[in-house]
This record gives sequence, C-alpha cells and structure tokens, in this order.
Amino acid sequence: MKVCVFGAGGIGGYLAVCLHRAGVGTSVIARGAPLAAIRENGLRLRATGNEAVARILASDNPSEFGPQDAVFVTVKAPALPSVAATIAPLLGPNTAVVFVMNGAPWWYFHNHGGPLDDYRLSLLDPGDRLRMAVAPRRVIGGVIYAACEVVAPGVVALAGSTQRLILGESTGALTPRARALAERLSAGGLASSVSPVIRDEIWSKLMNNIATGPLAVLTGAAINEVAAEPQCADLLRRMLRETASVAQALGRNPELDIEARIASFRTLRHKPSILQDMERGRVMEVDAQWQAPLDLARLAGVATPVLNEIIALAMLRARAAAAEQPLCHHGGRVKGTGLKPIEAPS
Repeated sequence: MKVCVFGAGGIGGYLAVCLHRAGVGTSVIARGAPLAAIRENGLRLRATGNEAVARILASDNPSEFGPQDAVFVTVKAPALPSVAATIAPLLGPNTAVVFVMNGAPWWYFHNHGGPLDDYRLSLLDPGDRLRMAVAPRRVIGGVIYAACEVVAPGVVALAGSTQRLILGESTGALTPRARALAERLSAGGLASSVSPVIRDEIWSKLMNNIATGPLAVLTGAAINEVAAEPQCADLLRRMLRETASVAQALGRNPELDIEARIASFRTLRHKPSILQDMERGRVMEVDAQWQAPLDLARLAGVATPVLNEIIALAMLRARAAAAEQPLCHHGGRVKGTGLKPIEAPS
C-alpha cells in the first residue's frame, strides 16, 4: 500500500508515523522548514517520554510520488485551495482521499439524502475547486481525537495516552478501502475504526471544537483551565447544547452526554489548535470551525444566541491578534486569521 499524507502538521505528522510503523509505503507533502527537517532528520513523534523517528519520503512536489492508494489530507482548512490545485499527480483511478480535519467538511451533504442532498457549502469550497479536483466519490471522512502539537520543524509532540481515529464513507457503507486503512493505522499504534454514521461523528467532534475553541481564543487558556472555571463551564454547556440542536435538526445524533464532555475537558492540559494558530500568527480555521456551523444553524432554522455572541467576540479577538501581524498580500487577508481586515473609518 502506498499512502501520501498531504500536510506535515501535528495530525499529519502523527498519521504519517503510524502508517510508517505499520509498514505502509508512506510519503508526506510538506514545505519550508518542516520539509528540510524531515529530509534531514526524519519525522519525529514524541509521546510518553519517548521519541519515534520515521524516515519517510518528503517533498513539496506531489508529482515526485505519483498515484497513491490513498491520500490523507490533514492541512488546515484555509490551505484547501492549494490542495485542490496540486493534488492531481497523487490520484489514480481508485485513489481514496481521506480528509482528517477539524470543523465542518466541504463534502458534508454529498450522499446526504433528502432536500439538502448535494447542497454546496461554498464557504468551504469556493467555486467547487475541491469537488472538481478530488471528486466526492473518492472522499472518506475522518474524525480524530489526538492532542498533537508541532514543537519544532518535523517534530510532533503527542499529549495524553488515548488517541483514536474514526473513518467513514458519505454513503454509510463499511467499504473495504476504509476498513483497510483503519486496520493499517491500528497496526501502527492509532486505534482506528469505521463508522456507518460518519456525520454523527463529525458533529460529536465539532461540538468540542466550537465550544472550547472560541473560549480558549478569548482567554488564551488551555481547555482544562477554561473548564475549571464554573462560569466558563456553564458557557461550555450552553454552547454544546446549541450545537447539538443544530446537528439534530439536520437529522444527526451526536454523543450528548454534556457532563461527561465537561469532565473530559477538565483533564485536557492542551490548547486547541485554533488558539495555537492565533498565538503563532498562523491562518485560523474560523470558517470551518465557527462560521460554517453557524451557517448550518441558519439553514436548519435553529437559533444559536450563545454561539453567535461568543463567536462574534472570538472573531474580534482574532482580528486584534492579527493586527499585530504584518499584512499579507494573498487575497487582502490578514496573516493569522483568514479574515478580511477591519476597514478603518473614513
């Protein structure tokens, strides 16, 4: 089996090491300092006081690797247009493309059924670039629970002792291709399974993202610190309930034990990736993690007053942080958010 991991961040690096451990022919698409580090020193994973080193192929040019059995896309959502523009050399006739990302996925309504079947989330896939480049038939959804952080170029630190990955087809079928990938990753040390209801799993993870991310961005605190404050814990409960209501209105059944989630948050000595990105001046996944779920709430006719207010405040905090970064010149956006800069009054 040949598998390419598109993106060498925390999750991508972790998956690549697990695939390599399982004996899969693994390659990774990276650039800049991470690419140089992986080529020179291998991809390094630090966990429980140990460091594993995976000597794998790395390049910034997908054409060097050719068609794969599967491609794991693990970039941040704002980088998806770049994926759409460059992924073609990795795709053979039967290549599966597994999107393991936070937030609402661009393909969410493919094979959804009902009046919203194949509804396009243009916020996440402007101009249908991914749809045309990848083709929804290739897509396997991925939901991962793993606290990963890039601590140096080519070095990923894994916090906690329990990690898991859930794969699933948009049709709900338990296909051989999804099973094979889950088996390989499990063999490499990441407990992986295939779900017939991947959209339920997406909402279960999204509930965590949309509750903890905005409060972490507003406070600069780790998840356990936010959940330890009684008033913040109450806000988390209300945000979780509102998000669950959106999921249910769209016909989904995410895991609904709110108190178990709060208890879990109190053990996570980890900053959400969206806060890590803000602190490091990186583009933030505000569209996929915050704006798209609010758009889905409006589509479903569900009121989300608490989410609206907290996310509006978090957006302002993100803009304020971005104002301390130099302006980039790609689409007029501010480095560090993916948001349009606030216009100065005339």
